[in-house]
Amino acid sequence: MPEPASADATGGGSAVLFKDAAVRLGGRSIWSHVDLDVGRGQFVAVLGPNGAGKSTLIKAILGMVPLAEGSVTVLGGSPGSTGRDIGYLPQRRNFDPSLRIRGIDVVRLGSDGDRWGLPIPGGARLFADRRAQSRRVDEVIELVGASSYAHRPIGEVSGGEQQRLLIAQALVRRPRLLLLDEPLDSLDLPNQASVAGLISTISKEHGITVLIVAHDVNPIVSSLDGVVYVAQGHAVSGAPEDVINSATLSTLYGTTIEVLRSSGGRLVVVGHPEAPAHHADRHTGRTR
Repeated sequence: MPEPASADATGGGSAVLFKDAAVRLGGRSIWSHVDLDVGRGQFVAVLGPNGAGKSTLIKAILGMVPLAEGSVTVLGGSPGSTGRDIGYLPQRRNFDPSLRIRGIDVVRLGSDGDRWGLPIPGGARLFADRRAQSRRVDEVIELVGASSYAHRPIGEVSGGEQQRLLIAQALVRRPRLLLLDEPLDSLDLPNQASVAGLISTISKEHGITVLIVAHDVNPIVSSLDGVVYVAQGHAVSGAPEDVINSATLSTLYGTTIEVLRSSGGRLVVVGHPEAPAHHADRHTGRTR
């Protein structure tokens, strides 16, 4: 991956480092020989067809899926050892319109969800902690631009507004690494652009490393520092222009792939039944 513009601003070094890594699930190889170096403060997209193992890559970073071979280092430690420094937004599911829990309560779960929202006995110190927590919840709600609807039931706000609240939830604990699994999926184009812009701004202005799993790179490509493209049991990574091109993807797939740019500037990958512009419905239960 290319180095951030300022190593001092981002802490320098690697936020995520895979070396010759492999994952096998149920006796089947998901991907192997993966080398990946994501610098601190970078904004990186994980791309590829359905079933390629994109979400598995995120779960390996979280320590939810063990490596069969190789190694992975996350924020200088082993997967699962730096959980409080990681914000995670799993694949989105729509909230039931009748759900009455407020947006602010959903955000607060990012701070105390491990205690089911219940305070731990602790007297004055706890009271001070709770006030600080409340201030932090207000801060991240303002940061994502959700103040005007955070007190409404989560089921009543739009999909884009729900996604902003969920991003706020992932930011409450001031993570150094933010992992977002298809946060733009099921959003219309204006909301995709809006949420993508928000994520880019958060990464750049707050020095947070972001890995975002995406079906369509177009809403975010102009903001990316790097791309990881997973396909055919392998992965390639680098700057967007070095990865999303006909030669690189043809080598990765082992067949002819064309990367075209439309008159409007959108990238279109053709030549494979599940290239990024032509994914099947993601709610199939398949491994990503």
